[in-house]
This record gives sequence, structure tokens and C-alpha cells, in this order.
Amino acid sequence: MWWFGLIRYSLHKEVKSLAQKEGVSINQFISSAVAEKMSVLLTEGYLKEKSLRGDKKSFLKAMSKVLDVEPSGEDKL
Repeated sequence: MWWFGLIRYSLHKEVKSLAQKEGVSINQFISSAVAEKMSVLLTEGYLKEKSLRGDKKSFLKAMSKVLDVEPSGEDKL
């Protein structure tokens, strides 16, 4: 375990326990966690960039085309 010295013992212990509960290796667990975090950050960046290109006038125009009706049964909260 070359990376064992890179993380706190308590963190390693918890990761090992969680990986065992998930039925995966520690490496697989960490890789999955890193991929999940990267996905969150990349999506956040994409949405921020996309929001900068939008404009309120176009948004309101699109929203004006949406019918003002009650949602169907499966769409109600």
C-alpha cells in the first residue's frame, strides 16, 4: 500500500471499513470517490459557464410559452 503513508490512519481505517461494506477494494473505493468528486466539480463549472451565457430576456420568452396548468398526478410534490 504505497499510499498508506499519504493519509491519516483514522481516515485509512474508515475507508477500509466502508470499502469492505461495499464489497470493493480500497483502491476501487478511493477511485470511485475521486471520480464522483470530479464529476461534481466539472458539472458545477459547466453550469456556471452556461449560466454566464444566458440572458434574462431569452429566459422569460421561453417561460412565457409554458402553459399555466396544474401538474399531472405523478408530477405533484
